[in-house]
Amino acid sequence: MSRYYPIFIILFGFGLAGVLIVTGPEVEPRSPVILPPLVRAMDVELSTIQLRTKTHGTVVPRTETELTPEVSGRVLEVSEVMVSGGFFTQGQELLRIDPLDYDVALEEARARLARAQSELSNAKKAHARQIELAEKQSTSASQKDDALNRLRIAQATLREAGAKLLRAKRDIIRTRVVAPYDGRVRSEKVDVGQFVNRGVSIATIYATDFAEVRLPIQDEELAYLDLPLGFSRNDDIGVPLKVILRAKFAGKIHEWFGTVVRTEGELDPQTRMVNVIASVPDPYAQTGLKPPLSIGLFVDAEIIGLSLDNIVVLPRSAVYSESQVYVVDGDNRLRIRKVEILRIVEDDVFISGGLNSGDRVCISVLEIAVEGMKIRLDNATQRSETKVAGS
Repeated sequence: MSRYYPIFIILFGFGLAGVLIVTGPEVEPRSPVILPPLVRAMDVELSTIQLRTKTHGTVVPRTETELTPEVSGRVLEVSEVMVSGGFFTQGQELLRIDPLDYDVALEEARARLARAQSELSNAKKAHARQIELAEKQSTSASQKDDALNRLRIAQATLREAGAKLLRAKRDIIRTRVVAPYDGRVRSEKVDVGQFVNRGVSIATIYATDFAEVRLPIQDEELAYLDLPLGFSRNDDIGVPLKVILRAKFAGKIHEWFGTVVRTEGELDPQTRMVNVIASVPDPYAQTGLKPPLSIGLFVDAEIIGLSLDNIVVLPRSAVYSESQVYVVDGDNRLRIRKVEILRIVEDDVFISGGLNSGDRVCISVLEIAVEGMKIRLDNATQRSETKVAGS
């Protein structure tokens, strides 16, 4: 009998299923409900923005000089600042050359000058005597001409002796090599006892009054900066363009401020960019914990350009092909609107025309969108904030 238990269990299960089907609720067929897509929108606000251009460059000195002695000789003294990285002030003595030979040359020049003065005195007296004799008709014309010629030679010899004395004095002064400006030593190759030759470089120095940064930018960016190609510091363009330089130094981001002083008057043939030159005054001045703007430092730059009114800033997702956006009307339907794009910076699009204050723009990405399509708005409608172009 026990062998029939499985069959009884199966039959009981089928019976119970039939009862449930017969006594269960009836299913009423319904058509599917299609909901409009849910989107996010932004209320348009016209705002004033400051256009900015980002670039980068390396800090270089405005003035750099190959330091060369103007006389030859053996070096007697070298200043302690004549080392790589040493600072000096204008007029400070950097090294001294042995002046002995030039002292001798100075005495020789003084002796030549004294001799020339004596010869000129004698020539003047001889010429005066010939004039007197000529008036008495006691001398020939050739003797008179010879006296005049000797006078002129004596005058020329005196001028030559005076010039040589002046040069000898200047050579004495040139044995002291002094700094032409406030600056710093980039490199040096001279020491005590070394013989240096006139016109041969002994050090490379640069001025520390200003530092410059060569900043490459796209040529179309000049329209946002209002800076003509070929501009120089002498041109009158009103308020100079400000530049903010940023660099990471000792683990922190620091800022320095400068101005645009000129542009290079041609495009770089390799990069097709225009090079803008920014100048920073007193780069080695330290304020608080901010380090100096050292030569050779790589910096990120932000050039502050034009200020424009009635600009709308939208996320890039709001703009579709052919400069179009979707505006949400009062019935929550999409309307295609043509806009004028001023510029695109990273994830922001700056609109200069085509939108009015109070318009509601769809900022969600829609795979399919048609004119008049019904949509649902997200609970919170975002409002645009005043932004800085390029920031």
